[in-house]
Amino acid sequence: MGMINMVPVAAMAMALAACGGEASAPAEQPASSLGAGLYELSAEVTELAATEKDAPATKLKLGEKQVIRACVSSDGKPTPELLAEAGDKCQVKDSYVRNGRINQQLSCTRKGVDGQINPAIDGTFKADSFEGKITTNTYIYNAGDYRLVRQVTARRVGDCPPEGDAKTAS
Repeated sequence: MGMINMVPVAAMAMALAACGGEASAPAEQPASSLGAGLYELSAEVTELAATEKDAPATKLKLGEKQVIRACVSSDGKPTPELLAEAGDKCQVKDSYVRNGRINQQLSCTRKGVDGQINPAIDGTFKADSFEGKITTNTYIYNAGDYRLVRQVTARRVGDCPPEGDAKTAS
């Protein structure tokens, strides 16, 4: 009796296995590095909040859109001009740009502002584009501390100018 009950179950299992004969598409492999060149970054300010009672010490406004053109260097890392607010002078503190993930922190100064402006990007990339969020936190000694979030997408649009100058357009 046990064998008679097993035959229909085995036949049904083989029929179900035959239905799934189509091979699934292989998952896209993340790029190992970001390609060097001139990139156009589109950004939108999605969050802007004063972290104290004074107005934020930034020219950017909530909902504002920007277009920035600057380079990704030959080591696959974005130059600070691509991620910082216009006019800031920045140094890269930490950078991880590998295997489809981009995470870079900057330490910036701004003329007329006594303190630090610290933008950081967290996102993903392909060989010639990236997307993510740039979150800026400030540590300003006088008034104006703020937290700013920009949603960004960027794509490679050509080679960097020979002089390596960053170009900004709005």
